[in-house]
Formats: sequence, structure tokens, C-alpha cells
Amino acid sequence: MKGSCWFLCLLSISCCLNLMPTAGNRTFHFGPCRVSISMTEIRSGFTAIKANIQARDPIRTLSILSYPHSLHKGKSLDRCCITHHLFNFYVDKVFKHCKTEDHYINRKISSIANSFLSTKKSLQQCHEQNRCLCGQESTEKYNQILANYEGLDVTSAAMKSLGELDILLDWLEKSQ
Repeated sequence: MKGSCWFLCLLSISCCLNLMPTAGNRTFHFGPCRVSISMTEIRSGFTAIKANIQARDPIRTLSILSYPHSLHKGKSLDRCCITHHLFNFYVDKVFKHCKTEDHYINRKISSIANSFLSTKKSLQQCHEQNRCLCGQESTEKYNQILANYEGLDVTSAAMKSLGELDILLDWLEKSQ
């Protein structure tokens, strides 16, 4: 009897801990897909390096994420797909090419990249379970972003994309 009481107590505590959000994490709903994103950590890391990263961008007339309205005016059904593409894009293309001579900046970039990697894995699970379907509009938007990125040399494109991270974060928060 004593053992079963302890088991129920531990089970209850475990369930409560699983239901409690992690500090700074926010749950986003993309149709049937629910993803937790550490927005506070990402925003604070980006805010700490934003001026430095944007100062490295020599091309101010071009935008990777918002030309023309790449993220905006999309269908809500396509949000999961474009978000999945964008987190893959940042993890696979952007962060690996964002190296500076400043160790503090590199640590902040690494921290943001780790947060993106965690979210990328969650989005990948949704995608594999067919809960994150891709329509033509999201594919076209992502292809436009890739074309903008590939129109520049790799380092410049990566730094510009990192400097535009607030565009992505604002879009995510507004789309909820």
C-alpha cells in the first residue's frame, strides 16, 4: 500500500511538471501542430547582438525575409510549413556561416542556434506525422527567400539573414 501511494505521488508530480511551461517558452499552434519555442531566450540573445550583426550588413536595400512580403499575407494553413522551412533554413544555412572575431557574439549566435535546433526537431516531427502540410503558397514564399539568400555570397547572406531575425520572430508572434 505504501509503495502505491509513493507511485501515485510521483506520477502526479511528474504530470504537473510536464504541464508546466518552461520559463520563456511559448507554445505556438500551427494548425494541428503545437510547438514550444524559447522566444525569451532567442529574443534576448538576438537583442544583445543585433546592432553588431546589422552593422556588418553592407547591403541595406535588399531583404532576405521580406521581399516582397515573403512572410506576410500568407494563409494560416501554410504557417506550419513555412515555419518548418525557415527553421531548417536558419539551422542548415544561416547559423553555420555566422562566425565573427568576437567570442561573445559567437556564443550568443550559438545559443540562438541551439534554440532553433530544438524547435526544428519539433517541427520535423509534425512534418513527418503529416500535421504540417505544405501548399503551393508556402513553397513559393520559401523559394523566394532562398533566391534572395542565394543571390548574395554565403557569409553576407548568412549575416543579413541573422540580422533579419527580428522579422521572423515578429511574424511568428503576430501569426498567433
